[in-house]
Amino acid sequence: MTRVLVTGGAGFIGSHYVRTILGPGGPGDVTVTVLDALTYAGNRANLAPVADHPGLTFVHGNICDTELADALMRTHDQVVHFAAESHVDRSIDSAADFVRTNVTGTQVLLDAALRHRVGPFVHISTDEVYGSIDHGAWSESSPVRPNSPYAASKAAGDLLALAQHRTHGLDVRVTRCSNNYGPYQFPEKLIPLFVTRLLDGREAPLYGDGGNVRDWLHVEDHVRAVERVRTRGRPGGTYNIGGGTPLANRDLVDRLVRACGASWEQIRWVEDRKGHDRRYCVDHSRITGELGYRPTVPLSTGLAETVDWYRSNRSWWEPLLRPAGRAV
Repeated sequence: MTRVLVTGGAGFIGSHYVRTILGPGGPGDVTVTVLDALTYAGNRANLAPVADHPGLTFVHGNICDTELADALMRTHDQVVHFAAESHVDRSIDSAADFVRTNVTGTQVLLDAALRHRVGPFVHISTDEVYGSIDHGAWSESSPVRPNSPYAASKAAGDLLALAQHRTHGLDVRVTRCSNNYGPYQFPEKLIPLFVTRLLDGREAPLYGDGGNVRDWLHVEDHVRAVERVRTRGRPGGTYNIGGGTPLANRDLVDRLVRACGASWEQIRWVEDRKGHDRRYCVDHSRITGELGYRPTVPLSTGLAETVDWYRSNRSWWEPLLRPAGRAV
């Protein structure tokens, strides 16, 4: 059995990864320890479908805890590192929290992994490290030019991870994904924020002119790609993971309005966010060529299923709502 430590495994993407590899069709030769601090975005309920799996262990703790990281690395073979502060608006309000988790926490894990020669160490990152691109798509050789405190903290974590490989030979593999969506996503991100507010008949705030473009990736496709990187990726490799579905925010919102049976009268246009990147787009030909990854969930299907999930699972998301939603 391969003992895999999954940080942030009670969050949106991390929990989907855990449910996937421990569920039907999973590799069958792994045990999983989830390490999660259970901040506002971490939820034990996300793991309910596999809560009784004999191969799952849950540890409530922080990745910045040096002693805990060392103890866990001593008893594990591999790491998939999802744990992160990830909301751009929150990073603008309080960048220090993002540096603490995304930079210091990542280094704590890397140091412990090096001491115990744990690898592969799959570091989950974001296309936002590249900054904004007017035309075309970023490749893995594009320079990192982050514009938000969140993106800057993730870029720092990427570089620390890759430096650990180049300096010490640690088997580190970095993934940079485009915008994820799907069930169990905390309702502060674009799609669940709009869906939950529209379903409730409330207003939803849209930044600027709505022309900011994002490439949408279903979480199911993302975790399949991560698993390929864990099992077949190159030590020291960086892999972009895209959905191949770039869409302006206003066009996405139009789809959500129709899917929710809502009205554009519920959309409130608000002043643009500080430093708002105009367009993201990644070239994922490397992971396609090397590992055979291709996104399989069409955006139309994925959005419809996601809206249906939130419509049917109010008991999951209603307790998480804050008094006032943020714009996107």
